[in-house]
Amino acid sequence: MLVLGIESSCDETAAAVVEDGIRVLSDVVSSQVAIHARYGGVVPEVASRQHLLQIVPVLEGALAKAEVTLDAIDVVAVTQGPGLMGSLMVGVNTAKAIAYARDLPLVGVHHLEGHTYAAWLGGTDPAVDPGFPLIVLIASGAHTDLIVMRGHGDYEVVGRTRDDAAGEAFDKAGRILGLGYPGGPVVQRTAEGITPSFKLPRAWLGDSLDFSFSGLKTAVLHKAQELGVYPAPEAGADATLVADIAAAFQDAVVDVIATKAIAAVKRYGAKGLVLGGGVSANGPLREACRQAPVPVIIPAPKLCTDNGSMIGAAGYYRFIRGVTHGMALDATPSLALG
Repeated sequence: MLVLGIESSCDETAAAVVEDGIRVLSDVVSSQVAIHARYGGVVPEVASRQHLLQIVPVLEGALAKAEVTLDAIDVVAVTQGPGLMGSLMVGVNTAKAIAYARDLPLVGVHHLEGHTYAAWLGGTDPAVDPGFPLIVLIASGAHTDLIVMRGHGDYEVVGRTRDDAAGEAFDKAGRILGLGYPGGPVVQRTAEGITPSFKLPRAWLGDSLDFSFSGLKTAVLHKAQELGVYPAPEAGADATLVADIAAAFQDAVVDVIATKAIAAVKRYGAKGLVLGGGVSANGPLREACRQAPVPVIIPAPKLCTDNGSMIGAAGYYRFIRGVTHGMALDATPSLALG
């Protein structure tokens, strides 16, 4: 079964052809990072207009790389939400047009479910090895969630961010430190090999599995001001100060996320830990999560960020459970997982 997966929830226009939910035949992504970098973050109206420009070339590229035509596609899957309304509408309406014109089943996919199913594209089936239940950690620009996955389509969100998501905090830290956008990769590069000379605060929130990074972001700002690297480096400032702050920030984020993810594994008796979302491409976070007492499934970095393959995989597993949507499918920016 060939599924055409379409993703346009934020600032990547993506399409892929996935076979039987596990084999990627093609995966094409058009990123808007360079466009939004000048603003230090995603501008929703700009993002939606770029999706309009890129959606057709991306779809054509995905089909060409898979060496198939629309005649070979069995199911169309698309991110329904959550995300930016204008961006989501481009993908959803494109998917509806294809499904209507070709009389194909249409499946709406939750964005976090897509990130979860990126783990199914690594050559093994986590449902079999290690098996359910699984703890799923989704860490991205908009989400930091811990989910108990007891089976296909059976989810319970047991932890979520109360304010800033981890990826958003990385972006803000990168902006404060003058490192650029997106913050995740540049903060990791800046902090590489650095043992920070101080610790920044961690918001443990008692026994809760929720996350909070707003206070950490503020602590980074205050430390940068204290050391003279914000709003602009003082004359003669030590160039290593920025790296020191970046390393302390990254250590704090990784410490909290990995500790809570491992705690969730133990609390819910999970057989495995699955990582997804752009922040899960962070090297120190991946290493810290591998300390879990169960198998840890981490997609390749390119599958951690938004892509069409994960939507195709999730769409396949939804379709074989009998989940389909008609032309009434609509973009839902605040879509709940379930």
